Amino acid sequence: MTGSRTPHSEMPGDDAQAPSASNARKYSFFPGWTMLAISAAGQYMSAPGQSYSVAAIKDPMRAGLGISETDYSLAYGAATLLSAVLLPTFGRLVDRFGARVMLPLIAAGLGAACLQMSRVDSLIDLYVGFAFVRTLGQGALSLVSVWLIGEWFEHRRGMATAIAGLGGGLSVMTVPLINNQIIEHYGWQANWMALGLAAWALLVLPGILLIRDRPEDLGLHPDGLEPPPTPVTEALPDESTVEETRKSQGPSILSYADSWTVAEAIRDPSFWKLLSVPTTSGLVGTGLVFHQVALLEQHGLLPWQALGLMTIQAGFATLMTFPIGYLTDRVPSRFILFAAMCLLAIATLLVLNLPVAWLAIVYALLLGAHGSIMRSTANVIWINYYGRAHQGAIRGVAWAMMIFGAALGPFPLAFSIDRLGTYAPALYAFLALPVLAAIAVWTAKPPGKPARSAS
Repeated sequence: MTGSRTPHSEMPGDDAQAPSASNARKYSFFPGWTMLAISAAGQYMSAPGQSYSVAAIKDPMRAGLGISETDYSLAYGAATLLSAVLLPTFGRLVDRFGARVMLPLIAAGLGAACLQMSRVDSLIDLYVGFAFVRTLGQGALSLVSVWLIGEWFEHRRGMATAIAGLGGGLSVMTVPLINNQIIEHYGWQANWMALGLAAWALLVLPGILLIRDRPEDLGLHPDGLEPPPTPVTEALPDESTVEETRKSQGPSILSYADSWTVAEAIRDPSFWKLLSVPTTSGLVGTGLVFHQVALLEQHGLLPWQALGLMTIQAGFATLMTFPIGYLTDRVPSRFILFAAMCLLAIATLLVLNLPVAWLAIVYALLLGAHGSIMRSTANVIWINYYGRAHQGAIRGVAWAMMIFGAALGPFPLAFSIDRLGTYAPALYAFLALPVLAAIAVWTAKPPGKPARSAS
């Protein structure tokens, strides 16, 4: 029967969701803020697998290994494709075992992968090393870090996600410059070793000692607040009411019983419209960042200036954290994602035609604002639209497409410059994609409750 719900006891992982009186105790400090700090640390230390970090290592490493731009990009892209394939599985594992188990394991693996990258001496080794670094860093560690916020925060989820995203912003701001300094003084091998040791130190033991998967495990509720007497979802019977409520009160919150499964979500047209945003952001954003030094050198900027723009980009993203978080809790997310695609399109247009060099700063600011939205609103929208119970699996599918886009991103630009002698053809294609995604996401209305047949 349409509109009926799966019994609460049948939802995976729900046995840990009901607060227990025996577990209840007084907390002078809401543990969710500790989880937020760990999430921020996890997003910071996803850097070894992120494009902005690899961009600073790429040229010295490529020169040391004696391989072409295209070969290096293909190795990076193949590893990213593998990450995309595996990410839904990681999402299901996080839903099943929680962040307390998965985050330290992923961080330990990432540290080991970085140490392996420091010993790469052939193209085959590079393929293997990138496979582990991209899968565990950009993919799994980022996913489990955001999952933790989704469990601990509900009505303040947008702001909490934005604050935790400061870890990612700070990473963009600092890691490329740190990489550059280490490489200049000690070489690219030492840089990979430093990244691996940092992942172990910041995440493995703190994760084991401090992480708790859900507030209900401690007899608490999300946000540290008591739930309202009437669930918000009970006041949202149809799509039009959902939309009106979002316009006036911000995002609706789906309960566990109202959560969508992956199979249900992928049958919803809004899912695919939303999916166009992370896919486009992954492809275009990764391509621009991966080749940022070369792209901006064409407009007269020196390599250190191009890398320095990443700091400006990250700084502005950090500055935008609280405004974007505030808006995410109050404005329909699809409108904010529409703005993100417009920002990305304008940034791409600037790379194509930069009449004066100082406009590169505007380019960095546009990418910074776009990145801030992607680290907050684009992460929140999946759990707000489709609920908590399967958030890891659903976000895993969404992020898999984002990473698939990221895998393809560097290659069109590399192929264009290697074979055609110019980046322009690939950049024109990049310009069209965010325009199309903006049109799609504008129409992605919230779906309300999942329609299910009675068993």
